[in-house]
Amino acid sequence: MLSKENLLPESVKKLGENPFLDSYVMEFLNLPNEFHENDLRKALIKNMKDFILELGKDFTFIDEEYKVQVGGDDFRIDLLFYHRGLQCLVAIELKIGKFKPEYISKLDFYLEALDRQVKKENENPSVGLLLCAAKNDEVVEYAMSRAMSPMLVSQYQLQLPDKAVLEKKLQQLVNIPQIVE
Repeated sequence: MLSKENLLPESVKKLGENPFLDSYVMEFLNLPNEFHENDLRKALIKNMKDFILELGKDFTFIDEEYKVQVGGDDFRIDLLFYHRGLQCLVAIELKIGKFKPEYISKLDFYLEALDRQVKKENENPSVGLLLCAAKNDEVVEYAMSRAMSPMLVSQYQLQLPDKAVLEKKLQQLVNIPQIVE
C-alpha cells in the first residue's frame, strides 16, 4: 500500500482503509511513448470513467486545471476531486517524470489554498496526491518527513508488464520451480 503507515494523513488513518493505491495502471489512456503533462491530463479527462474506476470508490470529479488565486496570481491544480469517505477535497498533481522533492512544496501550497479558500467548515483538511511516472520510496520519505499537509505520492504505469515477466517474478517470489512447456 501507499507509502509507510506513519506517513498517511490523519484523515486517511481515521477512515480505517486507505483509498489511495501506491501504483495505478492506466492502459486505457493509449498515450504515445513521449507525451507532456497536458496530454496526460487531457487523456485522463477524456477517459474519466475509467480513471475513477482505477482510483477507487467514493471519488467525485470536480474540475481540471482548478484555479486558485493567491496574492493576485492564478495557480492551477491539475485535477480536483472530492472523496466522500474522507469528506475532503483531493488535489491531484500529475508529473510525467520521476518524483522530485520540490513537487511536495507546490502541492503543499495548493492544499493550503484549498483549505483557506474552498474547503467547507464541515469538511476535513484537503489531501494531495502526487501522481508520478516513477518514484524512489526513500526519496519520497525524506521529502515528506517534514511536510505538514496530508499528501501521498503514487506512481502510474501506462501498461502492465509483459505476462512472461510477471510469471517469472511470481515464481521467484514464491520459490516455485519454473514450469517448462
